[in-house]
Amino acid sequence: MSESVIPVTYFLLVGAILFCIGIALIITKRNAIVVLMGIELILNSANLNFVAFNRQYPEDVQGQVFALFVIVVAAAEAAVALAIVLKVYQYFGTVNLDEVKGSKKD
Repeated sequence: MSESVIPVTYFLLVGAILFCIGIALIITKRNAIVVLMGIELILNSANLNFVAFNRQYPEDVQGQVFALFVIVVAAAEAAVALAIVLKVYQYFGTVNLDEVKGSKKD
């Protein structure tokens, strides 16, 4: 029974596509929640690359450890960022980044 092995290049290609989609979301969108989703896509692409490179050297677990740290940081970032977005919405009445100004919306 032969095992099909997916080349690392495919994983890196998917990681690059996720990274580009994340950058495009950050640059083009005005909604703060969509921008946070773009940041999460970038972090997930980094995780995919860490695990893909770890497949090349299975005796080392550095790729998996780094991926675990990135997941922990992403979870903390999401919690803090969503709390900030809720406060901004409560104060300004919008989550669009272009509409947030220095003074409170009446």
